[in-house]
Amino acid sequence: MERKASIVRTTKETEIHLELNLDGRGTAKIETGIGFFDHMLYSFARHGFFDLNLKVKGDLYVDGHHTVEDAGIVLGQAIKKALSDKAGIKRYGSFLLPMDEVLILCAIDLSGRPYFNFEAKFAAERVGEFETELVREFFYAVTYSAGMNLHLKQMDGTNAHHIIEAMFKAFGKALDMAASIDGRIEGALSTKGTII
Repeated sequence: MERKASIVRTTKETEIHLELNLDGRGTAKIETGIGFFDHMLYSFARHGFFDLNLKVKGDLYVDGHHTVEDAGIVLGQAIKKALSDKAGIKRYGSFLLPMDEVLILCAIDLSGRPYFNFEAKFAAERVGEFETELVREFFYAVTYSAGMNLHLKQMDGTNAHHIIEAMFKAFGKALDMAASIDGRIEGALSTKGTII
């Protein structure tokens, strides 16, 4: 059974339609109005083997903040919904991803308890039309909406494009691992018998 979620969220700042299949093949159609952000979300889907359709109409005449943050909120909601009761999932996932001079560590616990630890330095304020400070805002929003523990750390590197892209790819790889089903697990992987 494929684990899917569809979310629609409309506010005065953004209108978002998202479809996610955790058991996909890495196909994606992304339209956020921010080219570099589209590229990052496509990288996340492709390397995590998630099918992702996302369309965002945001107040880009203000800036990209609401578009990026709200997309993170909705993606987190979709991950949580698609995981349902989390029966049989490995729960933990981690990946150390190299990309040219960059090395990124991503570690996830799908515990139901949100916690976010982010360490990165960006020499550039923008990559294309994307503000680099929004990377943290996006992953923070995903973390708290999904109810996951996420550690995302830059271990090495200087190029902002490479750092950000490696983060999105590492997040996809680690989430794929954490969300994957292990036939040895009965119910939830917890001594409490449930994952919040």
